[in-house]
Amino acid sequence: QVQLAESGGGLVQAGGSLRLSCAASGRSFSEYDMAWFRRAPGKEREFVAAFRWRAGVPYYADSMKGRLTISRDNAKNTVYLQMDSLKPEDTAIYYCAAKFMSNWPPRSSYEYDLWGQGTQVTVSS
Repeated sequence: QVQLAESGGGLVQAGGSLRLSCAASGRSFSEYDMAWFRRAPGKEREFVAAFRWRAGVPYYADSMKGRLTISRDNAKNTVYLQMDSLKPEDTAIYYCAAKFMSNWPPRSSYEYDLWGQGTQVTVSS
């Protein structure tokens, strides 16, 4: 079964940090593009960051640039999203997504056909 499983969300104070994990299973993702999206209350799903597994080249949303680091661990088949200097407006459900590598940068949610169930991030004032 091909599956993405997010973890690492939780409650954090403003200015704090979290590291989200996306564990991929069922196949090798070396030929895939990985991404993080988020959905805040009352808003549509928003692009956060993308990562081409093979090349290791990240792409970040302007709204969070300078506060994000996306990386991979080949041995664990896992993609990480390090988030620093978190703000209350970062509160959202964060989703991991994947697609076979193609268009770059892959920032449209319509390009992705494999999704995790999300992990809640709550940033308090």
